[in-house]
Order: sequence, then structure tokens, then C-alpha cells
Amino acid sequence: MSYLLLVVGFFFLIKGADWFVDGSSGVARRFGIPSVVIGLTIVAFGTSAPEAAVSITAALNGDNGIAVGNVLGSNIFNLLMVIGVTALLNPCKVDSGIIARDFPFSILISAVLLVLGIDTFWGRGEMNVISRGDGMILLFFMAIFVAYTIRGAMDPERKPEPRDAMEPKPQVTKCLGLIVIGIAGIVLGGQLVVESATAIAISFGISQTLIGLTIVAMGTSLPELVTSAVAAKKGESDIAIGNVVGSNIFNILFVLGLSSAITPVPYSMLSVYDTAVVIAVSLLIYLLCYTKRQVSRVEGAISVLAYFAYMAYIIVR
Repeated sequence: MSYLLLVVGFFFLIKGADWFVDGSSGVARRFGIPSVVIGLTIVAFGTSAPEAAVSITAALNGDNGIAVGNVLGSNIFNLLMVIGVTALLNPCKVDSGIIARDFPFSILISAVLLVLGIDTFWGRGEMNVISRGDGMILLFFMAIFVAYTIRGAMDPERKPEPRDAMEPKPQVTKCLGLIVIGIAGIVLGGQLVVESATAIAISFGISQTLIGLTIVAMGTSLPELVTSAVAAKKGESDIAIGNVVGSNIFNILFVLGLSSAITPVPYSMLSVYDTAVVIAVSLLIYLLCYTKRQVSRVEGAISVLAYFAYMAYIIVR
């Protein structure tokens, strides 16, 4: 039954996020908000909504191993599997703005998370924890990032987007209905995933952190994988890097920030190692993007194999 509820939970998470994005984007278009702003805010939130629902629900339930493992596991999955699969379908080109601004920022906030979490190293306590204060710091960084990206998107020097005068405007009532149904699906799915994943971990005698890093992380990262794969099939593989970087930033700053602001989240040494993996992989892919401006099929294959190797490592440990 736990496995069935896990699958049902993932379904509600993914469909709920899809409905939420459709409804929110419709409202934004109805009131003339630029699509680039929609992408930087609503779509970014929508694709990361499953991670947010699972981690926040886990934090509220005291299942903090799932909360941290889900965020770190999702970020590693995004960097290796999402980019790797997308590059296998179609080599990923990288936008110069992402290389200059967004990717370095994602590496920076991963390092910030590591610094905030290792309390024993700094002599701030007897155990490592992401405290409520640390959560507020992460949320503050999130506010800065969103404000900066929206300000750049709304720059008056940007070329205005062409609009189809014949395109019908979305109905506000329909869009609001999708938003409400989408939020309900996300909340329900998050609850089902956390409860079923916890039950599975207990039945096998394994840690919540491992469940969060593997099953839950893969399931909640499906929106990013599907979005990037579809974009690659349409010849728009450059979207994949932006999708991954934006999602990783959102996962650390908003998802983990809000989770720890609700209740302090223990940050084990295994989480320290996994954060170091996130930073190392981010640096490698960033250097690759910086020097070649794209990720080739061969490099994509290596990324996928590296993810499977990492899965084997965390299962063995």
C-alpha cells in the first residue's frame, strides 16, 4: 500500500504543479505580464513545487531527513541526470546570462548552505543544524535573487515581445480554478509522498536521508526532467541549463529556507558530504559551460553514468 500511495502522491504532485503553472501563467498573461517574468517566477516555482511540498511537509512532521535529502538529491539529479538526458537528446547550448550571473549564484548559495550548516566546525553548538535564523538568511537571498531577475527582465531597454492580437485572453475564473486545484494537488501529493516514503524507510530499516536522496528526489524532480526533455525534442535544449540552475537555486533558498524557518532541520555529516558533491558537480558543469558554451552528447552520457555511480555510492554507504 505504501508503494501505491507513493505513486499516487507523485501523480498529484506533478499534475498539481502542472495545473498551478497553467493557471498562474494564464492570469499573468491576462494582465499583460511579460513571459520572461512568468518563467523566472511562476514556472520556476511550479517545477519546484513538488520539492517544496515534500520538504515543508516533512519539516512539519519532523521527518527532517527527508527534507534535506530531497533538496540535495534533487539538485544532484538535476545537474547530472536532467542535463545529461537533455544533452543526449540534443546538445545543450548555454545562454551567456546564465553563465555570467545565475550559475555562479547557484554555486555561491550552495557554499552558503554548507557554511551555515556546519555549526560544530564554527563552535556554534554540539550538532549541525539549519536553524530558523539560517532559514531566514536563505529566504533573504531568495528575495534578492527574484527582485534582481525581475528587474533585469523588466529593463526598458529590452526588446518588447511580439504579441498576437488574435490570441484569446485566458479566462480569469478558469485560471483561478486551476490554481486552487493545483495547490490542493501539491499539498495532498506532498503529504502522501512523505508518509509513504517514511513507511518504506521504516519497513526496510534504512534512513530517511537515503529515501530523500533517491526515491523522493527522483520523483519530485520529474517536472524538471520532463520539461527539459520536451524542450530538447523541440530543438530548444538551451532551456535545460536555465531550468536546472533556476530549480537548484529555488530548492536551496526557498524550499530548504522555508522548511528550516518553520522548524530547525538537522544537518548531518552525510548532508555535508552531499552538499560538497552539489558544489563540486556544479563547478565542473559550470567550467564546461564557460569554456565550450554547450554540453555535448558524450558529456551528457558521462553525466548520466556519474549519477548512477553516485546512487551506488550513497546506497552502499
